Amino acid sequence: MKKTLALSLAVAMAAMITACSNGDSGAGSVNTESSKTESAQAAGTFPLSKEKSTLKVLAVQSPYVQNYETNDFTKYYEDLTDVHVEWKFAPPQEAQEKLNLALTSGDLPDVIVGFGVSSAQQMVYGQQGIFLPLNDLIDKYGVETKKLFEKYPEVKQAITAPDGNIYSLSGIDRNPHTLAPQKMWIYEPWLKKLNLNMPTTTDEFENVLKAFKTMDPNGNGKKDEIPMSGGVQDSMTNVDSFLMNSFILHKLTSNELLFDENGKIDAGFTKSGYKEGLSYLHKLYAEGLIDNEAFTQNNSQLKAQVENGDPTVGVVASSSFAQFTDVSKDRWKDFAAIPPLKGPSGLQQTPYLYYNNSGGNFLITGSAKDPELAFRWGDALFSDDISLRANIGTEGVGWKKPEEGASGLNGGPATWVRLIGFGTLQNNSWMQTAPYHFSKEMFEGLAADEVSVPRKLYDATVNNYEPYKSSKEQEVPPIFFNEAQAAELTMLQKTITDYVKESKTRFIIGDLSLDKDWNNYISTLDGMNLKRYLEIYNEAYTAQYKK
Repeated sequence: MKKTLALSLAVAMAAMITACSNGDSGAGSVNTESSKTESAQAAGTFPLSKEKSTLKVLAVQSPYVQNYETNDFTKYYEDLTDVHVEWKFAPPQEAQEKLNLALTSGDLPDVIVGFGVSSAQQMVYGQQGIFLPLNDLIDKYGVETKKLFEKYPEVKQAITAPDGNIYSLSGIDRNPHTLAPQKMWIYEPWLKKLNLNMPTTTDEFENVLKAFKTMDPNGNGKKDEIPMSGGVQDSMTNVDSFLMNSFILHKLTSNELLFDENGKIDAGFTKSGYKEGLSYLHKLYAEGLIDNEAFTQNNSQLKAQVENGDPTVGVVASSSFAQFTDVSKDRWKDFAAIPPLKGPSGLQQTPYLYYNNSGGNFLITGSAKDPELAFRWGDALFSDDISLRANIGTEGVGWKKPEEGASGLNGGPATWVRLIGFGTLQNNSWMQTAPYHFSKEMFEGLAADEVSVPRKLYDATVNNYEPYKSSKEQEVPPIFFNEAQAAELTMLQKTITDYVKESKTRFIIGDLSLDKDWNNYISTLDGMNLKRYLEIYNEAYTAQYKK
């Protein structure tokens, strides 16, 4: 059976709809009439093997999949490819430990998926032959991979090691919401109750928090309002994650690193803008506008704080309100996104992720008996319709066709309606276990009610954050480090980042004084060899991106 894979979800959906209506098994669908012998030789066709074959796959087990052996997608993909999978799993909390054990013991599967294997491990084990370079396989058989490289050239650059080899493929997520994750949410009924406008500057934001603290916006006659809270389990819920961007680009996904005016990677946490941001946050804290619990509580505790009893929390920084509210209830519906606030210098920006790909998520090991088969099995998972089925589910179970005339998130024609939400225990899909491709077009084709999580996140991103997105030139991209660099960086990075994190909290709560202790903070970082830390980043960046 032959298959020409679709270029976009909309095309794939249209093809499936046409096939269902007319019995047409042409472009965009699997031709079940072709013989396996004929199709086994050509890239992009199915099955992948003349005879039933087996792949041993080590994966991180999704907590949302009931049973991979009986899973609907497992059965579908085995029938399509004639490849049976012998699974071996690592629980998410033990993933790195299980991966390290497999790599050092030599007891390797054919394929490793979902571990996000670091660039350093890819380099070290790739040069030892434990991970196979994929370049030749991509050239010969990479039907879907080549399409992705053409569409996202930055992904190919980011996963190409300095030695020129590609050792892994990435999951690619272009959901607009995930590209601008550093958001902040405000309890809108309190603004209306107090006749306040949405704040647009850091000064206005401070005044809103003061009103929340003093004017009893929940109307219960108690001084129980918490103007702003947060948490420490997720960096996006840290009190600095959103507000610091009014003073300096503060991209948490890049370890708070940025490019200076000379195009060199530098540390944002040593700059004057960072100091000014800390001063602002300390002022909010000293005025009782930031809750003490924000520096210690996890997501469950934060969610309990927001959900319990009368509304008591006014503002939380978070990628999504799902991190601090219960979306099965109603309170989340009243939290609105605050646009990036204009700082004292006029800076108004949101960190934007141009390299939003989860690297190290598909690798073929030196123990693979048939690398070609293993690669083709992984390559096909990137096709729009197979990726849809693998991660969203079967039509009629995981998703369905929309009503005629239904609009997608972007106002264009809808192409699908989700039936099983992410995070639901099910046995119909792999729920992002293996590599996948979620295009922007796919997400924008989602039909969603006006009051729904996807609609609210999409609208908040497009209307409030995309207009202020940082430039691509400002983003420190994913970087490969060789074995020596990785070893040295590991020793330096933990010491430096732990100290920065501790000092940030102490400056905000006033345990350290910005007037008296800032110079000592900088000199301590110098003593931790911050200069060498940045040199390693710049050396590796130059080797990978400045050839």
